[in-house]
Amino acid sequence: MSIAARVDALIDRVIEEERITGAVVLVYQDGEPILEKAAGFADREAGMPVRLDAIFRYASVTKPVVAVTALAMIEKGLLKLDDRVSHYLPWFRPKAPDGREGAITIRHLLTHTSGLLYDPALELLPEGQRMTLGLGNTDLSLEDNFSRHNAIPLAFEPGSRWAYSFATDILGGVLVALHGGTLEDAVAHHVAGPLGMADARFHVMDPARLAVAYADHPGRPVRMPDPWVSGDEDNWRTVFSPSRIFNPRAFQSGGTGMAGTAQDVMRLLEMLRQDGAGLLPATLAKAALSNQIANLEGEPGYRFTFVGGLVTDPAAAGTALPKGVIQWGGVYGNTWFIDPAERLTVVSLTNNALEGCNGAYPEMLRAAVYDR
Repeated sequence: MSIAARVDALIDRVIEEERITGAVVLVYQDGEPILEKAAGFADREAGMPVRLDAIFRYASVTKPVVAVTALAMIEKGLLKLDDRVSHYLPWFRPKAPDGREGAITIRHLLTHTSGLLYDPALELLPEGQRMTLGLGNTDLSLEDNFSRHNAIPLAFEPGSRWAYSFATDILGGVLVALHGGTLEDAVAHHVAGPLGMADARFHVMDPARLAVAYADHPGRPVRMPDPWVSGDEDNWRTVFSPSRIFNPRAFQSGGTGMAGTAQDVMRLLEMLRQDGAGLLPATLAKAALSNQIANLEGEPGYRFTFVGGLVTDPAAAGTALPKGVIQWGGVYGNTWFIDPAERLTVVSLTNNALEGCNGAYPEMLRAAVYDR
C-alpha cells in the first residue's frame, strides 16, 4: 500500500471514530502532492464540511513563519543572530538567575535557549503581574504584557539549556521594532507575500472559511468554550481563547497568533526543504533545518533547529519518524514534518486541541507515512 493510501485510510478512520473532527492533510514528495485530503467538519453542529482551503488557528505553527521572517531579515542585513534583544527592545530586560541582566540574543530566541519558559504560573499571577502566553485573550500590548517579566528571573542563563518558551513572541517584537507597523506587516512583506501564503495572517482573511475550534473531552470533542483551560496546574496548563484572533487590541503573538491554510504552511516548509527556493540562500535554509543547539538536549531524542525539533534518536523520542526529520506542531491541533532524505513534507491541520498536536493522532499519522 502506498503512503497516500495509508494516510487516506487513517484520516477516514480517525474522523469516523470522532478522534478528529475536521482535518486537512497534505503529503508532498519531490515537491509534488501525493495526497491532498480534506475530511470531517469545519463546523460539526452546522454540518459544514472541511474544504482544502479551510483556515485553521495555527498556534505554534506560527513560530516557523516568524522564525523564517527573522532569517529573511538577517539575510538582508537588517539583523544579526548574535545581536542583543535589549538593543531593539529596551523595555525587555529580565534578570539572569544570578541577578545580572540576562544577555538574551536573537539566536537564543530562535533556538529556545533564552531562559524564558512557557510557565503556567505566569498566567496565574495577581492582576497587574499576570501575563498571557499568546493563546489567551488580552487587551495588552506586547510591551505591557511581557515587560512584567522584568520582575521575574530567567529560568537559566541564556545559552546554557533548552526550554520551549514564548521566545518567539519576543522575537516578533524585535521584528516590529526593525520593520515598523505590525508583526503581520513584517511577515507579509518578507515571507508570506513572496511565498504566496495568501491566508497566513494574524487576523482571519475569510471568516467563512475558519474552522471551529474543538476541545478534547471524554467521548467526543466539544465545541471549545472561551476561555478554555487545558491541562492542570501541576503538569501542563494553557489558557485558550478562540475569539482572540478577532480582537484587534490583543498583541500579535509571534509564537501562537496566526491563522491560515495547510497550503500556506506547505509553501513555507517546501521552501526550506528546497534550499530556500529563492527566498533564502541555500546556506541559511539548510541552517534552518540543522541542529542549532549543539549538545544541549531538547525534548528526549531531539535537538532543535531554527524552526522545529530535529529527530536525533527515534527510540528515545518514541516516534516512527526516522533520524534527521524535522517536526513540530501547534496546540490548536496541528502537526508537520520535513524528511529531507526522502524529499517528503507532511502538513496536518485539524480543529482538535490537543489531540491533533499532542494526542495519539500525530504519531498515528507518522506511522502511516512510514508503514510502521
